[in-house]
Amino acid sequence: MKRIPHKAEILCVGTELLMGDVINTNAAYLAKRLSALGIGVYRQAVVGDNPARLTEDLTAALARVDLVVLTGGLGPTFDDLTKETAAAVFGRTMELHKPSLDRMTAYFAATGRTMTKNNEKQAMMPTGAVVFDNDCGTAPGLCLEDGAGRLAILLPGPPAEMAAMFESRVEPFLRARTAGVLFSRNVRIMGMGESAVEAALPADIRDSKNPTVAPYCDPGEVRLRVTARADDEATAKALCDAMVKRLKSTPFGDFIYAVDQPSAEAALLAALQKRGMTVATAESCTGGLLAKRLTDIAGSSAVVAGGAVTYQTREKERVLGIPHDLIERYTVVSEPVARAMAEAARRLFDADVAIATTGYAGPGGGTEQEPVGTVYVAVATPAGTTCRRLSLSPRRDRDYVRRVAASAGFVDALRALATP
Repeated sequence: MKRIPHKAEILCVGTELLMGDVINTNAAYLAKRLSALGIGVYRQAVVGDNPARLTEDLTAALARVDLVVLTGGLGPTFDDLTKETAAAVFGRTMELHKPSLDRMTAYFAATGRTMTKNNEKQAMMPTGAVVFDNDCGTAPGLCLEDGAGRLAILLPGPPAEMAAMFESRVEPFLRARTAGVLFSRNVRIMGMGESAVEAALPADIRDSKNPTVAPYCDPGEVRLRVTARADDEATAKALCDAMVKRLKSTPFGDFIYAVDQPSAEAALLAALQKRGMTVATAESCTGGLLAKRLTDIAGSSAVVAGGAVTYQTREKERVLGIPHDLIERYTVVSEPVARAMAEAARRLFDADVAIATTGYAGPGGGTEQEPVGTVYVAVATPAGTTCRRLSLSPRRDRDYVRRVAASAGFVDALRALATP
């Protein structure tokens, strides 16, 4: 039976990564995908386009783990040397892979471009390699295996190409070598910090080995990933579902707002779609972030009625019709004004639900009573209007305050929908 990889290292190749010219998003993506497969990532490293240093790093990694995933250096230029270096480490020679050359030739012909001679370099492969087709570009990926069953998987550097190849080619390849099935559920929590959630976890849940429960901290919220391994997916899923049920019975159960939703806005849109309802926004300090995050999701046009960014006081009065004397009495950063904004947006856009934000995102502004980081989030529904005051740390940056305020609005709207 083929050796099952349990431990991995990620090695990203490219001088542009070392220089800071390009942000290395590949490592974070791969770490998550490998972890979901039950393969632990022990190290991540970046090395420049230097064969000697790459040889040193790859050799050292293969001595420590079962699997090394490399990205970058598979292109047609003279400094793309990842394949050649890996081939030397594995004691292989290079040869032309005719199917890859044919795919590349067809790709250039279909796009009406002339394929230069140096592109043929991308079709040269180490002998004995498993080749992964590239559906989003020209450089194929590949896998090399040594006599001890250790693997090196080479992927293209561009993130879109790398991710598509990993999901369509590499993941099935690795799953075929993995014993059993891994299944995960993600539990999303807002209203308690990571340390408070972890402290509230019973000891038997914290120490559980199958399924495992791992906490992660996202801006303003906590995510618990529940992962189980079993011989089949149905059994693994049942283990996860039982654990999720237990988590809902803990002290933080009331703060769980969604399971298996990628974000608060996605959870809200799903709930609105299910009910055939629409949502509108009225924003001050979040400056359109509520609307952006909602409309970033495909299919949101069926749910999002519209939104207004009334940043200045006069626009709150002119566009939303907020009474001048209400603002004079309470100021624009206040619960009465937030409530009035939500109710006005609901009327203005003829929506079922409306979310409003007003506050001080910083770094300037604020008062002694309402310092920087104070945000009022209001939600208007057919059942009435709710509002809460967020007191976010002034040490946090402006983007953090705005992001957390927007997420709070989505979660508050979701909870309002769930209230009988």
